[in-house]
Amino acid sequence: MKKFVCARCGACCRWPGAVKLEDAEVDAIAAELGISVDEFLAEHTEITPDRQHLSLKEKPNGECEYLTVDSQGLPCCQIEKVKPRQCRIFPEKWNFPGWEKKCAGGFQ
Repeated sequence: MKKFVCARCGACCRWPGAVKLEDAEVDAIAAELGISVDEFLAEHTEITPDRQHLSLKEKPNGECEYLTVDSQGLPCCQIEKVKPRQCRIFPEKWNFPGWEKKCAGGFQ
């Protein structure tokens, strides 16, 4: 079975779309950021347009607000240790139309 190898291009974090959160993820991200759950909910989340889920807020350009760069200038996640499941399973179990053309990673 082939496994996806990430090239750290950051394309998955730049693509607009809801990153849905589970309850345990809310607690973990708030703790990682060193803020209360209430503050995290108020400042860093929103309800999805279908009003069915809670999701991370995006930057105005559609990027994830936790996308940053490391000391080598490579894209990285500020909440890597506790990033949502949806992010962890990309692209094997969740992806978006056209991801193959945007993502520098691949299956090996």
